[in-house]
Amino acid sequence: MLSFAVSVALGALGCALALSPVLGIQTSVAFSTSGTTLASAVQPAASSSLFIPDAASRVNVFVGTTNGGHVFPGALIPQGMVKAGMDTDSPGNHAGYDANPIFNVTGFSQLHDDGTGGAVPLSNFKLFPLASCGKGNTFEECQTSIDGRKVLRNVLDDGSPDDAGEPGYFASNLSTGIRVELTSTRRTALHRYTFPAKTEFPRIVVDITNDGQQSSTDPTMELDETTGRVKGGARFAASFGPGRYQAFACVDFKGDGYDLGAPIEFGAWLGNFPVKNTWTINQLYTSFVDELGALFTFNPKPEGVTTILARIGVSLISADQACANAEQEIPEFDFEGTRAASRAQWSELLGRIQIDPKGVDPEIVDLFYSSLYRTHLSPADYTDENPLWDSPEPYYDSFYCNWDTYRTLYPLMALHDPATFARIVRGMINIQQHEGWLPECRGATAKHYIQGGSNGDPILAEFYVKFQEQADALSVPADALYNALVADAEQESGNWDLQGRQASTWKILNYIPQDLFERNGSNSKQVSRTLEYSFDDFTISQVAKALGKTADGSKYAQRSENYQNVWNANLTFPGRSDIVGFMQPRFVNGTFNFTDPRHCSIHDPLQATCFLNAQNHDGFYEGSPITYSQYVPHDTAKLIELQGGNQKFIDRLNFIFEEGYFDSTDEPSQQIPFMYHYANRPGLSTQRSRQVIAQFFNTSTNGLPGNDDSGAMGSYVAFYLAGLYPLPATRQFLLSSPYFPEISFRNPVLNTTTTIRSINFKGNPNDGTGGQVFVKSVKIDGKPWHSNCFIEWDTFTNGSLIELQLTNEINVSCGNDKSALPPSLSTGGYN
Repeated sequence: MLSFAVSVALGALGCALALSPVLGIQTSVAFSTSGTTLASAVQPAASSSLFIPDAASRVNVFVGTTNGGHVFPGALIPQGMVKAGMDTDSPGNHAGYDANPIFNVTGFSQLHDDGTGGAVPLSNFKLFPLASCGKGNTFEECQTSIDGRKVLRNVLDDGSPDDAGEPGYFASNLSTGIRVELTSTRRTALHRYTFPAKTEFPRIVVDITNDGQQSSTDPTMELDETTGRVKGGARFAASFGPGRYQAFACVDFKGDGYDLGAPIEFGAWLGNFPVKNTWTINQLYTSFVDELGALFTFNPKPEGVTTILARIGVSLISADQACANAEQEIPEFDFEGTRAASRAQWSELLGRIQIDPKGVDPEIVDLFYSSLYRTHLSPADYTDENPLWDSPEPYYDSFYCNWDTYRTLYPLMALHDPATFARIVRGMINIQQHEGWLPECRGATAKHYIQGGSNGDPILAEFYVKFQEQADALSVPADALYNALVADAEQESGNWDLQGRQASTWKILNYIPQDLFERNGSNSKQVSRTLEYSFDDFTISQVAKALGKTADGSKYAQRSENYQNVWNANLTFPGRSDIVGFMQPRFVNGTFNFTDPRHCSIHDPLQATCFLNAQNHDGFYEGSPITYSQYVPHDTAKLIELQGGNQKFIDRLNFIFEEGYFDSTDEPSQQIPFMYHYANRPGLSTQRSRQVIAQFFNTSTNGLPGNDDSGAMGSYVAFYLAGLYPLPATRQFLLSSPYFPEISFRNPVLNTTTTIRSINFKGNPNDGTGGQVFVKSVKIDGKPWHSNCFIEWDTFTNGSLIELQLTNEINVSCGNDKSALPPSLSTGGYN
């Protein structure tokens, strides 16, 4: 929704209509933590031809905010650096928030990440409102520490917390009677605190030091007792790596509807001890891990309810720049205007993908747009906030991590937001030019641990293979892009745990061996890295071919076949003599080591996890050998040959699903439901992918099976619901049937709209099984298309109409000949 009523009863989350000048619609919708709308009144403009005129109204920001989803539900603009949100004392507060109401609120901070693992990232510069302090309600009695000040939220009749949110806005009612509302711009947050009636001394805590890990060192802070401005910062620990970063904030206050005046009381605080009339933390006796900040008592509104606005600018450069950011982006403390502007950005962006909801469960519509929404939370636009070097290029951060997102997030961005995609690519190239290799895992300028290969490669390649004709207009230099790819492929990193590859060994042995210890990085994930390096080189080969570098194209295509060097054709699955051949670790001398194919699956006898653990020198990362033995996305035809032909391949896929080896939380598994396409059984892909959605994903706070992984889960679900699955750095999409009678993709850079229409759509089976959902034939722009299994990127550059004839017969095929099968490298595809 665009506007909550400014003055509402503190125990209610009322709504007020607001008119969006951009969209020309009236809308008032917000989702609560229960997954239901608190109010809904969407009225399309009379002239609108859109199916969903306000796509942001279908976003439930609370999906995946419990049970390890680690989804961020607070206020931000698309790709915003500032993510203003609630922090709780949940053990799973990686995004600050937890929808479980048993957890206390500890503050409202300005920086967060979405869906991560590791240690808790960011959560910097918390504010916290206090309605009263102790029995005497004195300044000195105020509990300012993170544990001392925390309180519960109000709880609704259904047992959910009294929280609500929408794109660009978050609200909560605390058990103290204080109402908190948040909105933001790119580098600035705006908070609105409404205190209970007759609050005598409204107070606000500013917390400089407590990030998510409570890791701060070198804090600085100064306050102005006449204006209430606070400037400060500290150094903080990276959450998934060894580095540290520095961040700064600038906080200003203003009365909402009255002159706030100078603070009645002010002072710095140390732990639970505010010291009146102190201006800096240097006036306190502090030690290494102390909690530090500022406390203000403000004048209440002379009549009526007191509402105080807090504006917080953030910077990685300096506190002064944080102030300048705030003054530039929110000069007038206009909460409703800021909120409406954010909402308009979201609705326009999400509305580029339109779906026809007729005959579709409304939850599926909400699931689609909620998933699409989360693909625009990360990476974050930190342009002009890079303290490491000066550059006019864009700077994006919080990639956290490319291994999660390269498969589906960037291909989805290519379909509807290529201008942002281009800026991200430019920023990645600029990082390579200054640091030597493309960024991999990264947060707030700190390098994080690499999960797979050099997975910036398929991101750059995805952009160039699809937008080579638009690259100049989008200011993406082809030569610099290619040089960045080659640097990853050819130059050995000083620490391949943080950037680049184990390139020398890769080029000499054509695989990463398990028993070779070198000083530049840990000896682990050898099989996973061999598979990832192979795919990375495939993506480089596609850029080389597009640039006319024929020799390089052949060289990297040949290197992309190195996955075969870790294929042990003689290993049999325990108890299943018919399932033969697995990816396995290999020694320098060429002999294979043994890893149980069940390793790191739910059936692993040793219950291993395959997370980062160099001490074990484990060959696999976040996946079992049976999963990774299906992971050759660029050459599935060869994989089918290695596994004994189509039927053996189909039998193995069935075994993976039927015995519970499919892991919906594991990114290398994402393509597995669609892999029946390559064995000419696309109906099985359609059914498996729909069963995955039915089993693992919904719009509840518990609606994700694992971490959102910086939008990786969101993009994966969005593609499944769209009836598509991408292969990065190619011009093909695997094709199934959408969950909608019609879905269209508007691409502003190409100035085209491509529509996929099911001309005899009859709905979606709730459990994903059966139904009239299988693709019998395809027409593109009125002409029969030769394949029911894939479409080309040309359909999106041309703005085509793709018509699907659906049937309830699962035994459909890709088409009449081998050209109908999706491309693979070994069968001449991608040339």
